[in-house]
Amino acid sequence: MKKRVISGLIMLPLLAVVYVGGDLLLLCLMAVSIIGLKEFYGAFNELSVKGNMYIGTGFTLLLYLSLAMNRIEDFLLPMLFAMIFISFATSIISYDKSHIWDPLVTITGVVYISFLSIHLGLLQMTEAPVLIWLSILTAFGTDIFAFFSGYFFGKHKLLPKVSPKKTVEGSLGGIVGSILLSAVFMAIFSPELIVHGLIIGAVGSFFAQAGDLTASFIKRKTGIKDFGTLIPGHGGVLDRFDSILFTAPFVYYYSIFILG
Repeated sequence: MKKRVISGLIMLPLLAVVYVGGDLLLLCLMAVSIIGLKEFYGAFNELSVKGNMYIGTGFTLLLYLSLAMNRIEDFLLPMLFAMIFISFATSIISYDKSHIWDPLVTITGVVYISFLSIHLGLLQMTEAPVLIWLSILTAFGTDIFAFFSGYFFGKHKLLPKVSPKKTVEGSLGGIVGSILLSAVFMAIFSPELIVHGLIIGAVGSFFAQAGDLTASFIKRKTGIKDFGTLIPGHGGVLDRFDSILFTAPFVYYYSIFILG
């Protein structure tokens, strides 16, 4: 646990990137997405399924370039069509060397990692950019409170076949912790939105845990322990940022459809 806590503290300076925002944030998100793609495709290599890193990287770059140009709405669907077409065309051309699941894993990786991650960039463009901090706080707050609640009080397994160490007590602790952190944060920085902060803290915690369990599901099915070794005590990029992949889109669409 000591190693995990120290690694978590080392990552705190990364929050400065969020504070600066702008193109720096987009560049860092793009880099994290590309590393995450490499880890994701590497996991499926264990099943002899090969995601195309060239296609994945190319469309990740295009996604973030479109976002930086504020043209993501114009280019998203054409890019999705092009990615599907190119992924299958590449596998068809290399028929003898390709697996039927290769193009599907290539596409899934970009959608799961790159597309979901751009929502953090979209949040900084809303009329309430404070929500980008709330999405991060909800995701990481859930992780931290769930970890310590499970460590000290965990007795009942949540989904042992998917994630053996997760407990019901840890899950509930993560939700409570997320609500409390969100309430305090919004009371300080945006008191007029504190009710929405409570809702986001509660529902966002559910999405954070769903993101964590999704990553665990992929790891169990591909037979790996961690996605990587980049972050000591945490594994790879996906092991650390899996929860925010689902939380950021939820917060963004909540801001669009509920907050207007």
